[in-house]
Amino acid sequence: MGADVVETPRSPAAGAAVPDRPVTPPAGLSAAQVAERVAAGRTNTSTVRTSRTVGEIVRSNVLTFFNGLLAALWVVAVLTGRWQNALFGMVVVANAGIGIVQELRAKRTLDRLAVLNAPTARVVRGGTVAEVAVAGVVLDDLLEIRAGDQVPADAVVRTATGLAVDESLLTGEAEPVAKEPGDLLWSGAIVVAGRGRAQATAVGDDAYAARLATEARRFSTTFSELVAGTNRLLRWIAVVLVVVAPAVLWSQFRSAENVGWREAVTGTVAALVGMVPEGLVLLTTLAFMVATLTLARRQTLVQELPAVEGLARVDVVCLDKTGTLTHGDVRFDRLERLGEGSGPGDDAVRAGLGTLVAADAANATAVALAQAFPPGPAAVQVVPFSSARKWSAARTEAGATWVLGAPEMVLPSAGPGAAATARARADELAAQGRRVLLLACSPAAPVVSGEDAALPGELVPVALVVMAEHVREDAAEVLGYFTAQGVALKVISGDNPRTVGAVAAAVGVPGVAGAADAVDARTLPEDVDELGAVVEDASAFGRVTPHQKRAMVRALQRRGHVVAMTGDGVNDALALKDADIGVAMGNGSPATRAVAQLVLLDGRFAHLPAAVAEGRRVIANIERAANLFLVKNVYSLVMALITVATLTAYPLAPVQLTLISTVTIGIPGFFLALLPNRRRYVPGFLRRVLRFSVPVGLVTGAAAYGGYAATRWLEPGAGVAGARTTATLVVVTVALWTLVVLARPFTVAKTALIAAMAGVAAVVVLVPPLGEGIVLLDPSLQVVLVAAAVAVPAVVLVELVARAGDVPAVQPGGGASSATRTSA
Repeated sequence: MGADVVETPRSPAAGAAVPDRPVTPPAGLSAAQVAERVAAGRTNTSTVRTSRTVGEIVRSNVLTFFNGLLAALWVVAVLTGRWQNALFGMVVVANAGIGIVQELRAKRTLDRLAVLNAPTARVVRGGTVAEVAVAGVVLDDLLEIRAGDQVPADAVVRTATGLAVDESLLTGEAEPVAKEPGDLLWSGAIVVAGRGRAQATAVGDDAYAARLATEARRFSTTFSELVAGTNRLLRWIAVVLVVVAPAVLWSQFRSAENVGWREAVTGTVAALVGMVPEGLVLLTTLAFMVATLTLARRQTLVQELPAVEGLARVDVVCLDKTGTLTHGDVRFDRLERLGEGSGPGDDAVRAGLGTLVAADAANATAVALAQAFPPGPAAVQVVPFSSARKWSAARTEAGATWVLGAPEMVLPSAGPGAAATARARADELAAQGRRVLLLACSPAAPVVSGEDAALPGELVPVALVVMAEHVREDAAEVLGYFTAQGVALKVISGDNPRTVGAVAAAVGVPGVAGAADAVDARTLPEDVDELGAVVEDASAFGRVTPHQKRAMVRALQRRGHVVAMTGDGVNDALALKDADIGVAMGNGSPATRAVAQLVLLDGRFAHLPAAVAEGRRVIANIERAANLFLVKNVYSLVMALITVATLTAYPLAPVQLTLISTVTIGIPGFFLALLPNRRRYVPGFLRRVLRFSVPVGLVTGAAAYGGYAATRWLEPGAGVAGARTTATLVVVTVALWTLVVLARPFTVAKTALIAAMAGVAAVVVLVPPLGEGIVLLDPSLQVVLVAAAVAVPAVVLVELVARAGDVPAVQPGGGASSATRTSA
């Protein structure tokens, strides 16, 4: 006699019709039928890609607005006949080449890791259940699905035992949907209870989830403050270029200092090249890439690049207990009989547990119990375990109903007698950090009404099933790291509150001293503001349902927190998706891994601090690099506006800007973007960059023009070449000091970097073939003295701006990254 399905069907969408396809037999497709469908292209391969192709990578690094502008300016510079002034074209080639090479490296590494994390599906073929890649599912395959799976393709249910799915990732509806034979399943839905078999009716790009990804793009990516801020800067700079370029061109042709069109064009090219942030996008991308590769070497798969940065912004971490604080391998410990010899005998109890285990084999607890309890009599009615009910039931032909679940859920109102004794003993074991289940028996059947199932009456507690969990050896150290970093910790678990409290206290969660300090989630308010206040104050919660986990994450976000959620079970999937950063264990359910931004492939929670450190390094170092680039854009704009107003030649030649960019921005910016940095996340990236870069750029630009004008006035014989030499020396000096300010506090590596850049600049100035022959400098004692007289006050002003501004100090140390290439 087959097991009854205890839930009633509900259509996944109004008006959804079951596709008219021949029914696949219970033995599944034959090998010939599978081969026929593969040859016809009716497989589950989707054109929706998670990473860019080689062609897309090349195009994105080459065909950009700024690269196009620089290429056009390079052509114009070549036409002037001074090859030195076209050297900035090397920057375009270097930026594109480095970006392409590094992104291809990252793509290869991440694609290999993605294969390790790729989900699989169980299919029935030729009468045998086989595990294949999701892309290997073909049309009409008979899928075997169970709790924790994510449905790989659109399908129609053929058999079901208590099957229920959560479609909220697709539809937004919060409640699980029961499924019976004949009902539709959508790809992307998560199986939350029961098991069944379903025939694939739409695969690949025809499946619902693929259509959503292609048409509606409903799956949002992680917000990146760095990317958003950088994009805003680039838009502003592009607008400025469009507005200023015609005015600069007009002024250079009107300037009496420019003799002929070549000088006018050269000055215009220099002004526009200086306002192009040629390496900022590259450095931002490379910083993310290097962080991603560093984490990949530590078995942490980053599924969305901005997630590295997002984790550094997190100020609350919500932790599932099982599989995160403890090892996920729950094991049977012992069976404690209740009732002092009364009730069913030991053989009957073991047979009852065997029936429950066989009836709900997909449940993680059932898997652990299966090793100790062989299958018992077949069940005629099954209520599978769900995270919302927290109990399962199976009724045998002999008329006995066995119920296994959380003691307080199986015996919600424990009066005097056996029930009170059972609850007291369960609480005592839970306070020791044990995971305890109550086995009860009843002659009555479970009461099923629609999608709900109620406990049978006349339940008698029979035994306590004690499960063993081991706290991770590194859990206390990891939580101590987060506590020291000012990150609040919230342990959110479906287990008994006393068990949760005991484990949380054992690993040192602040605010949890013992088992009694955990909050029973059944007492939590439904109002989001009231819930937020409770979650803010407490640190450990037990008996939390999947939708409560989701509500708690949202409540914290509503109160202004950036929330990370870690978990491994299907009951964590919804909360992981809604959290700012979702972190899944590599040994967790496919559904959880699918929605997470980070996957700890080896399941080690200890990798999380390294991920936070990488995110902090990215944020802090990109901020330093952005300051360097934007200072150059501002002082270039200042000099351009002054030349428009005064109708003088532009104070720098293109090749001189190339030297300045290389030694004060490109090379140091690249290394600083990849060096270790432990500075904590500070909100306001764009505001802080502007507060530093604009005044420093104004000082530098004014000083550069001041040096140029002073030389023209004091040393008329020096000409435009001598005045540009003064401006070059002033800008190099002030820009190097800006680098000194942004590199603090000093380490050996940063000190060596600054000294090397200053040495390169000095060599270029002092060696005539370099300075005069290539960089077009015309140094003299008078020029150097004027430059020094102007640069020293400007350096003092830069120091004052830095001390009065909002530039956080950078801290040495943190996760190391190596830089193997340089860029301007």
